[in-house]
Amino acid sequence: MQGPSTPAMFVKPSSSLVGHGQPIRVKERYGRVHPEPELTVVIGTGGAELTIDEAPGHVFGYTIMNDLTSPTMRGDDTFHYRAIHPDPDDPNGIRYVDSWVSYPARYKGADTFGPLGPWVVTTDEVPDPHALRIQCRHDGRVVTDDNTGNLRFSVAEVVSFTSQYLTLEPGDVIAMGTALRASAKGGAVQNVDLVRLGGTVEVEIEGIGVLSNPVEHH
Repeated sequence: MQGPSTPAMFVKPSSSLVGHGQPIRVKERYGRVHPEPELTVVIGTGGAELTIDEAPGHVFGYTIMNDLTSPTMRGDDTFHYRAIHPDPDDPNGIRYVDSWVSYPARYKGADTFGPLGPWVVTTDEVPDPHALRIQCRHDGRVVTDDNTGNLRFSVAEVVSFTSQYLTLEPGDVIAMGTALRASAKGGAVQNVDLVRLGGTVEVEIEGIGVLSNPVEHH
């Protein structure tokens, strides 16, 4: 499993949130859309600038996220520009730096993207969040078979890092990163194009449950 280089705080309007059993709505103009199975942390006690030792005490429990992604929209919303920076050799000068920018609002945050569920399991029921088998299935076929022990960063590190920039509030959720290890039969989540294939996608995490959502074309 490969977690993100920086933790991802998931924030969406409540009207667009989807839970277990509810449909994921996709449209042809989205292009390709694939699932991303992720362990998700639910904050119980708010706080800011938490140390790694303090961070676990602010976690209420865990749930599952299917962090749906459209690479097509990501490509459309990624662009090159020339950024203006101070010139390190001239305190009064500037320099131009070629940069790339990507806006995730559409390709990660379209309506019904990011289903959560089926429930929250409290920390006392999950002795070690870094020893959980995680699978992603499409129409019953196992696509991903991974383990949270492969996360790049620990829950404590991610919660602490996030709190350095965002004051955490009870009920906040933080996605830990996508499980990418292919199943024994091969395949990859990037090949499961839900716009083309439809069907039902499931994410199962040991000790937490199964998040299942049908796909609807609109």
